[in-house]
Amino acid sequence: MAPLDTPRSLSPNELEPYWVPFTPNRAFKKRPRLFAGAKGMHYFKPDGTKVLDGSSGLFCVNAGHGREPITKAIQQAAATLDFAPPFMYATPQVFELSSRLAMLAPGDLDHVLFANSGSEAVDTALKVALAYHRARGEGSRTRFIGRERGYHGVGFGGISVGGIPGNRKMFGNMLYGVDHLPTTYDRSKQAFTVGEPEWGAHLADELNRLIALHDASTIAAVIVEPVAGSTGALPPPKGYLERLRTITAQHGILLILDEVITGFGRMGHAFAADRYNIVPDMITFAKGVTNGAVPMSGVMVRKGIYEAHMTGPEHVVELFHGYTYSGHPLAVAAGLATLDLYRDEGLFERAKQLEPAFAEAMMSLKGLPAVVDIRPCGLICGIDLEPLPGRPAARGYDVIERIYHELNLYVRVTGDTLIVSPPLIATQAHLEEIRDGIAAALKTMI
Repeated sequence: MAPLDTPRSLSPNELEPYWVPFTPNRAFKKRPRLFAGAKGMHYFKPDGTKVLDGSSGLFCVNAGHGREPITKAIQQAAATLDFAPPFMYATPQVFELSSRLAMLAPGDLDHVLFANSGSEAVDTALKVALAYHRARGEGSRTRFIGRERGYHGVGFGGISVGGIPGNRKMFGNMLYGVDHLPTTYDRSKQAFTVGEPEWGAHLADELNRLIALHDASTIAAVIVEPVAGSTGALPPPKGYLERLRTITAQHGILLILDEVITGFGRMGHAFAADRYNIVPDMITFAKGVTNGAVPMSGVMVRKGIYEAHMTGPEHVVELFHGYTYSGHPLAVAAGLATLDLYRDEGLFERAKQLEPAFAEAMMSLKGLPAVVDIRPCGLICGIDLEPLPGRPAARGYDVIERIYHELNLYVRVTGDTLIVSPPLIATQAHLEEIRDGIAAALKTMI
């Protein structure tokens, strides 16, 4: 480490000071991939070249980029009320957004706690689960059950219940008493399946084994993604989530669905819980709630969870939790405008109608070099590539380099898996362009 008095010699646009998250910084800074603008289905490079967005930013720009109603709502909010304290005070608009979210959510998920990122939403949900059981006199319920290959953000709670080794190994497991269900994915039995695979519902019964091992009286909640997104888009087997809901309900264990990616139309419904016809005890959301325009997240909780906390003297805080920017006025304005767009343009219904064409476009990539699996479900698809011997993730990195620099396309990559998740406004022509760009990159890759 250089001495503190070492002279600094940085230029205003130096690349080095920014530590790019979830990115191989040394490789990236040799040949950066930059976005300087966005509109509709496209990003723009600094030189003005259009780049087709095949992954909705980071699964969040569901209504497309630069939507004028959202922009105007944010501008008006900034000019009217730049900030309001969220503790002991509130704004009229945050109650409106909460009510509209409650109307979208299934069952009696009628109450909202706001945060700023999916990671914060997950940690919030875990804390609410612990507090709920303690409020009911079951304080021994402190254990959480996550799932292998699950992603629940980067907070210490999220990486503890998550099941992606790279996100955990440098930091340890900071929540004790966490266990994991097995991943629902088995390529030998599910490869090249369109939608939810037939094989794998029985894996939910592994929860019974964990309950027998730890005893239900020690388990607070099970948390899973309906579709395991960031690990490579793994759809749930048919009947799997329904079985989890049955088992958790039988044993008084809360079920948390992490819908940070699947919420707001990605699966053809407001929430994936609707697609699978279940009512979880909590839903975490983020990303699509503001179309990615302003950071916002939250947790929807069932009425009984909220009411269990509404005890004691009325002037005493019931739950000691929250964030400085919970329900921030600009985020609330963006959220309301975004929900208007989803409703007025029928984007959830559009996603459902687009699903077959999307699946067909993605499955047509079968047979191209190194493609070992394709998994379209809703408007999200994982495309697994055979790793290069001794060089995991090199092939995936090479593909995104080619599609950005040479083909003017953007898709998400995790390791050697491409993840395609286009905005809900995509047309058949956009889907074909995404398909053709990926195909061109695969045909010329290392």
